[in-house]
Amino acid sequence: MSDNLLDIRELPDGIAFKVRVQPRASKNMVVGIMGDCLKIKLTSPPVDGAANAACIAFIASILDVAKSSVVIINGQNNRLKVIKVTGIDKKKFFTMLCLDI
Repeated sequence: MSDNLLDIRELPDGIAFKVRVQPRASKNMVVGIMGDCLKIKLTSPPVDGAANAACIAFIASILDVAKSSVVIINGQNNRLKVIKVTGIDKKKFFTMLCLDI
């Protein structure tokens, strides 16, 4: 896979990228790239912020960063979200996700 489809912005303190979340899945997992988004499945339901909290925790765990480094900057009430991760660059992002750059 290549990052030319995935919309990733490099920021002075990290990166921002789009995520498409599928709640109520059988397990938490990265499905792949869907258009310009990273598609992930989460076991949490989209109720009372549970899916957002699960999204933050899951992304932090796969990128090996603290949960406080992951913020949903857009789409708190949508399946399509923009995630900001501080302390990481594009290369580390793709390495941690085991994607080719």
